This record gives sequence, C-alpha cells and structure tokens, in this order.
Amino acid sequence: MEISQLGEFGLIDRLAKDITTKNASTICGIGDDCAVLSPTEGMRTVVTTDLLMEGVHFDLTYVPLRHLGYKAIMVNLSDVFAMNAQPRQVTVSLAISSKFQVEDIEELYAGMRLACEKWGVDIIGGDTTASLTGLAISITAIGEARSEDLVLRSGAKPTDLICVSGNLGAAYMGLQLLEREKVIYNEQVEEARRSGSKEQMEALRSTQPDFSGREYILERQLKPEARGDIIETLRKAGIHPTSMMDISDGLSSELMHICRQSQTGCRIYEERLPLDYQTAAMAEELNLNVSTCALNGGEDYELLFTVPLSLNDTVSAIEDVHVIGYITEQDKGLALITRDGGEHQLKAQGWNPLKES
Repeated sequence: MEISQLGEFGLIDRLAKDITTKNASTICGIGDDCAVLSPTEGMRTVVTTDLLMEGVHFDLTYVPLRHLGYKAIMVNLSDVFAMNAQPRQVTVSLAISSKFQVEDIEELYAGMRLACEKWGVDIIGGDTTASLTGLAISITAIGEARSEDLVLRSGAKPTDLICVSGNLGAAYMGLQLLEREKVIYNEQVEEARRSGSKEQMEALRSTQPDFSGREYILERQLKPEARGDIIETLRKAGIHPTSMMDISDGLSSELMHICRQSQTGCRIYEERLPLDYQTAAMAEELNLNVSTCALNGGEDYELLFTVPLSLNDTVSAIEDVHVIGYITEQDKGLALITRDGGEHQLKAQGWNPLKES
C-alpha cells in the first residue's frame, strides 16, 4: 500500500493500534497534542535524543528494517542506562521518502516495539513528514532515577578503576564484513550489466553471502543490545559507579570524555581489552589491528564506568564486566599501555559524522 493512500494521520493510527502503555507515569500517550507524564515524587527525569540518517548511519542495502527499528530504540535506551536511570517512554519521529510502502514502515515499527517490550518502555508519540533523500529516524527517550542514583561523566577520581561491560570491536568488524560483501555484490552486478547476461542478473538477485561463523559480529552491528542487565547487576552488588557512559563512538573517545569532564587522566592496558574470537578472526582476515578496532570501532553500546579501588574484588567478580585500567591525576595524561610495556598517548579516532572526508 502506498503511504499516500493513508495520509499522515491514517499511518499514525495504523502504527499506534498495537501500542499499549505499561508505566503508571504515562498518563496520556499517542493521540493528543502532547503526551502527558506524571513523574514520581522524589525522582529525576532524564531525556536523550538520537537522529539516524539513511546513507550516514545505516545502509538499507544490508540493514533489514525490523533490525533498524530495534537498533534505533536500543541506542537511545543505552544512553538512559548510562545515566544509571530506567527508561520509561520514547517518542518516534520519521521522515519518509516515496520509495517506502506502508508495510515497510510497519516492519520498522515492529522492531521498535520489540525493543520497547524488552525493557517495558512506552511509545508515546512523535511526528512523521516527507523526505526527499531517504529515511530519517529521530528517537527521544525519557527515563527516571532517584537523584542519588544518577551517574554523570564528571565523577571519576584518581585511583578509580576503569571498567567495561561485554567485549569491544565486534560491531565495527560486523560493519566491515557487510561493507566488503556489498562491494563484492556491486562489482558482480556491474559485470553482469556489462555482459548483458539476464541469467547472471537473475542469479545475483537470489544470491546471499555466506556469513556462517560470523553471526556474532553481524548481530552486534545489526541488533545491538542496551546493557540494562549490567545496571541491574551493579545495583544488586551495591556498586554505584563514580562516572559512566555508553560506548557509541569508540572506547578511546568515550574515555576521553570522562577524563575531560572529570578533570583526570587515565591508564588502560591493551592486554585487558575484552575481545571476542570472531572479532579477532575478522580483524586478522582484513589485516587490521584488533586492538585499534576495539579502541576506536564504535557502536558497541557497552557501558564504560569507573568505581572506587576499594571495590576491585566485588566488580572483578561480576560476569561480563572487565577492569581495563585506572584513573590518574590530570597531569599524567591519557595513555594506553601496550602488551610490550610501551606507553602511548590515547587518541580519539572513533567515528565522527561531521568530520570532513
């Protein structure tokens, strides 16, 4: 069905029919001029927004719409968890070009609903408009936490331990794999066009790359998970991080944010960077330094946080949390200690969408 057949409000009605609210603080959701929320007494509200642009943040050549919807929500919930808060509501705004059908947008929303259902989050509104250049997705996430529970980037202190959840570099390796296969496919299509072979073109339409043994790094790129489970585990262990943020643009970049806002330095150890086997294998195949990928790849959406040195035994015992270094005085600078004992200045080489190519 063409979206123009439904119009803006018909599309909203169709997408909203499967959305129900779960949080008592959601008084009024989709359907009025504004959503109405009733914050709990003694709580603090946090708000974050991410904008995803086709051709900049995602490529629909290899990103399924359902996965894209799931990821669009998760990357925002990750920011809320990084404040040590609980996500409650999201708004969804879309700019849609004429190449999309109603069923495409329903598929996108199906992924969004899955992500929201996982963490008990309400979709409470948003906006839709036309686009001349493809698809744009803007998500605003709203969360809440007790004021004493909130964690900022600015609280790290010298001797604090630097910790990360999960492993690093897998999402970047998944992206490199997808981009490589896209180039190969486009070259094959161009060759078929030059030869004028209709049989070859038909065969290409049904051809899929063999991703066996690479499923994990693909999932990390296409279907990332916000680490709310780590927040809950830290809470149960009685650990309140001194600073925290999620890893979206690369570990080096995020650690520099924490050190700058906390006015500290840091030391991290290359040998302690957590890596998955598929990440290391893919880096070797592409002749890339796996540590560089782990430091600068981005889109891992793991949590980077600091805790007091006195909690070393407690935090080290938590599954899927890794101590990778420590915070220093600001004049010590930011450094990576390599496997051979060398010391190198830490640099932010992660993804910068506004950097000139």
